[in-house]
Amino acid sequence: MAREKKIHVVILGLLNHEDLTGYDIKKRIDGAIRFFWNGSFGNIYPALKELEEDKLVKSSKASEGAREKIAYHITARGKKSLENWLKEERACNELRYETLLKLFFAGASDRETALRNIELFEEEIKQDLQILKMHCKALEPIKEEEDHLYYYLTALFGAETYEAYLKWCAKAKKMLEQQSTVI
Repeated sequence: MAREKKIHVVILGLLNHEDLTGYDIKKRIDGAIRFFWNGSFGNIYPALKELEEDKLVKSSKASEGAREKIAYHITARGKKSLENWLKEERACNELRYETLLKLFFAGASDRETALRNIELFEEEIKQDLQILKMHCKALEPIKEEEDHLYYYLTALFGAETYEAYLKWCAKAKKMLEQQSTVI
């Protein structure tokens, strides 16, 4: 890829599994992948155009009822590009949580606001953890299949990470509540 963008490899990875429309790609990203990566229609469709220009994917039109859909298929060149990216030993692993940013600057507000932000984060993590555990449970019996093993390991990483987040939430809330009684 001339100008590698991570959305390109996300799309190539999804298309390596099956042919998809832009809408289907967005649905997959909003599903299990959303726990560690995101994408919008605003970056998916331009990326598909660039990937097609670079001959990494090929589009085909299909009619479904009255609507015409454009499905994308990964090419041999696209598979090679995906494989090259997978073999790169360098990876950018960023952690960006707005809740932590708010907590870092919480001294500009009051203790109740900090506690509420942690509680909101905790609620979100609990909901997502249920979904991750559901994915783990569904993938457990079929993890002998190569692709499913990788999906399982990714979901397991998420579940164990989110369990650690909940442990941190409990500890942080306890510290803030105890210190507020001292002040």
